[in-house]
Amino acid sequence: MAAGSGDEAGDAGGASWRLIGPASELSEKRCRLMYSPLGHDADVCLFYVKGEFFAMDARCAHSGGPLCEGDIEEADGVLQVFCPWHDYNFDLRTGKSGTTLEVRDEQQVYEVKLEDGNVYVKHAGHLSLKPFPADQKT
Repeated sequence: MAAGSGDEAGDAGGASWRLIGPASELSEKRCRLMYSPLGHDADVCLFYVKGEFFAMDARCAHSGGPLCEGDIEEADGVLQVFCPWHDYNFDLRTGKSGTTLEVRDEQQVYEVKLEDGNVYVKHAGHLSLKPFPADQKT
């Protein structure tokens, strides 16, 4: 179920649609870490909440906490993930935070689409549900 082999048309920013895997399997967990060969800081979380998929950078903008391990809550119709390290919150749709951060106040989010029963994420690099071997990292 590794991603990266399902590249389709990209855009000027270099992002392409990356095949992640079957929606039926990916919807079984609330969050899955998608690894990037670009390194730890380029990994992405794929969330499945209330029947929808969302994707954002996996490491909290505040100090790198693992967002896949965070709680997900809905407040005033906004789905948010809370970093397990310092409780910073991020909107799953926009990446914006209700908490003022020292460095930046939002997470990078990525477009997600469902096509023919598969989940795709628009991202500049390959993504995989399994870690990349050390010799494939750039």
